[in-house]
Amino acid sequence: MTSHQRPAPSPIPTPHPLSEAAFRDLYRRLRDQALEGGDRRRGALDRLTPERVVAAAAEVRCGRTVSLAAPVETRSGPDDPEPASHRMTAPTRRETVEHGLHFARDRFAMNVHGDVDSHLDALCHVIFDGELYGGVPASTVTPDGAEALTLDLVRDGIVGRGVLLDIPRLRGVPWLDPGDQVGAEDLVAAEAAQGTTAGPGDLLFVRVGHRLRRRTVGAWDVTRARAGLHPTAMRFVAERRVSVLGSDGNSDAASSAVAEVAFPVHVLAVNAMGLYLLDYLDFEELVPVCEQQGRWHFLCVVAPLRLPAATGSPVNPIAVL
Repeated sequence: MTSHQRPAPSPIPTPHPLSEAAFRDLYRRLRDQALEGGDRRRGALDRLTPERVVAAAAEVRCGRTVSLAAPVETRSGPDDPEPASHRMTAPTRRETVEHGLHFARDRFAMNVHGDVDSHLDALCHVIFDGELYGGVPASTVTPDGAEALTLDLVRDGIVGRGVLLDIPRLRGVPWLDPGDQVGAEDLVAAEAAQGTTAGPGDLLFVRVGHRLRRRTVGAWDVTRARAGLHPTAMRFVAERRVSVLGSDGNSDAASSAVAEVAFPVHVLAVNAMGLYLLDYLDFEELVPVCEQQGRWHFLCVVAPLRLPAATGSPVNPIAVL
């Protein structure tokens, strides 16, 4: 199916609120299920075995590589009050004209967990009821850095089978409107429509069209309104036993379906299930390649920075088809 042959629009389910009690019950169920079988020091990445990496690499067909990251933003906007800063520290004006060897140098700084730049959330990023994933005390995160469940757990990168589920494509729209929520039924229907299935150890990517909407109509305050997953959709994620969850938003919808918890999907994914999250990715270059090739799975390579005590990292995931 080409980009000009969209399916008929699917009914959009009405997002339903979730009480705090129901959310906590879901949290306990997903946490207990994730920790079955003993200590999982690397969280859900334990499912991404060497055999699954080899199988993912064997699916490469044409060798086409596509970045899943957006360009880093250095200008402030309604969704980016603390943009990344980039400045040149050399060469001086004199060095640009004189003979001999000189170097261009620059300095870069960013708020890793902002609402614009593509980044990875480590397992120490989400604190809930005083604990990190697996019951690790939140006190292990100090002003000098985190002491457990840090980015160092993925210092060798994440390499595996990526699966993209395109929810706007399923619904026959260019993007989901801010506030729209994706349910488990959407994810199941997208698998069927795209002829693909997420499985154990996979990197599951869910497109809501955030990047396309931002480029088309401009930036907006995403703290108040953004499309994302309904918390109950995490049952689907648990059933598929994936290792990583990513989105072109941050996976959480706003406003939240749980009045008492602002980021319920982050709590369930990172804190309860030990999933690494990839936030604010960009799938707009990947979608036409998947449509052209008629398949929505690919080898994916994620290489965060070596920041041993950090809670996250800017990242540029690469799809290899």
